[in-house]
Amino acid sequence: MSEQKAFTLELRDDQVAVIHIDVPGESMNTLKASFAEEVAHVLNQLEQQQDLKGVVVISDKPGSFVAGADISMIDACENAADTESLARQGQAMFDRIEGLKVPVVAAIDGACLGGGLELALACHYRVATDSNRTIIGLPEVQLGLLPGSGGTQRLPRLIGIQKALPLILTGKQLRAKQAKKLGIVDDVVPASILLEAAVKLALSSKAKVKRVRHSLLNKALEGTGVGRGIIFSKAREQAQAKAKGNYPALDKIIDTIAYGADKGFEAGLEFEARSFGELAMTPESKQLRNIFFATTAMKKETGAGDTKPRKIERVGVLGGGLMGGGIAYVTAAKAGLPARIKDISEQGIVHALKYSYDLLHKKVKRKHMARAELESIMLRLSGSLDYSGFDQVDVVIEAVFEDLNLKQQMVADIEAVAGENTIFATNTSSLPITKIAAQAQRPENVIGLHYFSPVDKMPLAEIITHAGTSDETIATTVALAKKQGKTPIVVKDGAGFYVNRILAPYMNESARLVLEGEPIEVVDSALVKFGFPVGPMKLMDEVGIDVAAKVAPIMADELGDRFRAPDAFGKLLDDERKGKKNKKGFYAYSGKKPGKSVDESVYSLLGISPSAKLGGEEIAQRTVLLMLNEAAYCLDEGIIRSARDGDIGAIFGIGFPPSRGGPFRYMDAVGVTEIVRRLQSYQQQHGERYTPAPLLVKMAENNERFY
Repeated sequence: MSEQKAFTLELRDDQVAVIHIDVPGESMNTLKASFAEEVAHVLNQLEQQQDLKGVVVISDKPGSFVAGADISMIDACENAADTESLARQGQAMFDRIEGLKVPVVAAIDGACLGGGLELALACHYRVATDSNRTIIGLPEVQLGLLPGSGGTQRLPRLIGIQKALPLILTGKQLRAKQAKKLGIVDDVVPASILLEAAVKLALSSKAKVKRVRHSLLNKALEGTGVGRGIIFSKAREQAQAKAKGNYPALDKIIDTIAYGADKGFEAGLEFEARSFGELAMTPESKQLRNIFFATTAMKKETGAGDTKPRKIERVGVLGGGLMGGGIAYVTAAKAGLPARIKDISEQGIVHALKYSYDLLHKKVKRKHMARAELESIMLRLSGSLDYSGFDQVDVVIEAVFEDLNLKQQMVADIEAVAGENTIFATNTSSLPITKIAAQAQRPENVIGLHYFSPVDKMPLAEIITHAGTSDETIATTVALAKKQGKTPIVVKDGAGFYVNRILAPYMNESARLVLEGEPIEVVDSALVKFGFPVGPMKLMDEVGIDVAAKVAPIMADELGDRFRAPDAFGKLLDDERKGKKNKKGFYAYSGKKPGKSVDESVYSLLGISPSAKLGGEEIAQRTVLLMLNEAAYCLDEGIIRSARDGDIGAIFGIGFPPSRGGPFRYMDAVGVTEIVRRLQSYQQQHGERYTPAPLLVKMAENNERFY
């Protein structure tokens, strides 16, 4: 029996050749170096055809054109030269496609990303389907790389430097209609006529490379060295305003596009391949690829070994507040499941429904979604002041006030009205699941499902188990979280669970630094420079100073003195400072730029005169080391199941710098022995809260790593 190939050629009666892509045994098409021979064979056949009129490249997998190159190929490379030669191989293959003497049309349905878009850009024309699954983009930057098979040269040539730069620098993914508006695709059609439309375009076109047509102003900018200099300088400034030098790929992308624009297409490709090789060997890219591999592996796991999840057909949501509204939205819009919201007031239900409507309406306004789709999602949402309809739900997600008695009452109510297999998932951020389940008739159905705010944006969900939670409950809850678009990690019950537990000492230490006189903006900018998306004091305003003050004593009571928060919280709350929610916190929320500058009156309230004494690196070390230490405690106590889960939880839950790989990868990179040395040094200077976790001490003695 002959081996199934990923690339096959069909010669049609109308003298159009169709290249079919179908990677055997995979749900998505990805490009592998081992396909080079197959593609060369197909291209040899095409180049020998005398009466060929056109070529169409299409995938035989519905909803997947080509989702990119296989990242594990890059990981297998030992040095920059190996990775550079991978890029050159891709470039040579796509150059041959572009060089065919007949029109080549890419027929795109589904994911057309990275190497998939580079393949499509090497074709003379592109037709895409109007399906929601069709997404187009060059996301290599998210792996610390740049497009290495011609993308940095072909996209600017097709749509212009000013339009191409932001797409390559952010890795933004476009819907088909957006791609057509930018000039990346030539036509958008229903999936049912994709092949027909592509064949028609091939038969009616010429084999020519399309180039952007500039207006006079753009010609002056992009067509001259001085003009391009202005564009690239502005792009660099904007990119680094956010990245703070933590992502070398950004400068390399700009350098590569600039080089091609100045020196020509061929020279640009040379520079691209070389830059690709160099970037693949940077520690930042290695860490970002580690995150990619970790999340890919997690997609295949149930969270409970071989146990299969139960089917979920309906979800109930208790509470129509901000969290309840967000949970109902991701259930209806992303998981595609009916969500029934119960609240004690009609106002609460209206609020929750409006939350979903507003998010969907934004998408309709931006033309990311059809009005009919908005209406069909809204039809999945309903509300009730009592438990009518809750006898039909498979999972109930509770998002009411942080009050133990109230939550226990909710468990009893649901057990009385719902089926005996109905899962009760509580979205508590601080109360132990063991206590919430203490009076349950069916404790095996009780589990924690902790979302982060805002629910529609934050990618993490903590699935919290108590001793009695059944494997089927775990597997079913993990499956639901994935359907809602979340990356779930399974954690053991305990104060603060994992994410809030490692966050608390970091936030407390930041507050101590401010109380010692370090200016608020200095503390925040030191940690943004380290790679966090926002600084800790800004984060406290975002989360709510009142929330932080409420959680701190719970954690200190459970976990001891290293969680004791500074007493300053009392003064802040006495002054009604809750943060962004009541426009009164560490930052000022009035004026033209709310939340951008510090509210200076907070210093006199706390009785301090701000004066910057410490360097940014020292501030980052003092705060981050406590987070790392706590992560080690959590691993040792079995709160998290693995270092991998701890890294993903920290990156997706609190924005730990992805370029550093997460707390455990970062400790490996610095060296556990060095981490222990730094902690001990701070322990002598600042006290017992810096005592290294026993696990770290043991690992340092044995010269061990987490990975």
